[in-house]
Amino acid sequence: MGTGNFLWNLSKNYFTFGLIGLTVSDRYFSIVSVQGTSMSPTFNSHVDNSKRPLTDDRVLVEKFCLEKYKFFHGDVVVFCSPTNHREKHVKRITGLPGDWISAPHNYDVIVVPEGHCWVEGDNSALSFDSRSIGPIPLGLIRGRVTHIVWPPNRVGKVHRTISQERLPF
Repeated sequence: MGTGNFLWNLSKNYFTFGLIGLTVSDRYFSIVSVQGTSMSPTFNSHVDNSKRPLTDDRVLVEKFCLEKYKFFHGDVVVFCSPTNHREKHVKRITGLPGDWISAPHNYDVIVVPEGHCWVEGDNSALSFDSRSIGPIPLGLIRGRVTHIVWPPNRVGKVHRTISQERLPF
């Protein structure tokens, strides 16, 4: 009888902590793996001879910014692909609603519509971003990247930066 009671209490504790962990992950913070080199050198900057990352960076994503969609130029965000909701992408915000953005390969200028943002990878040559798919609805953003948490030699804060040539006008 004692063993059954012990197992029942252990199961309840694991279930409770699992629910708490799931709630925290869903509402406040989560850890996301950044794959590919579209955000190099910010993420996955250590590559082998085939230009593939040696290891994927793992980042901390805070979700408090989603409450009022409070974002800033240079924020790195995780968002769902507009064409496949199961795909997650990590890019930097270079334009917010109302900003004028110049398209880099032609002379078009667009205005970022309300409720959207313009995102670009730091490695523009290898990035599939707003230059290809257009503005991203703010509702697809899943959080803001604040820190690299893995690998241990890269642990640190992710800074809100944007290159001068990509600033909106």
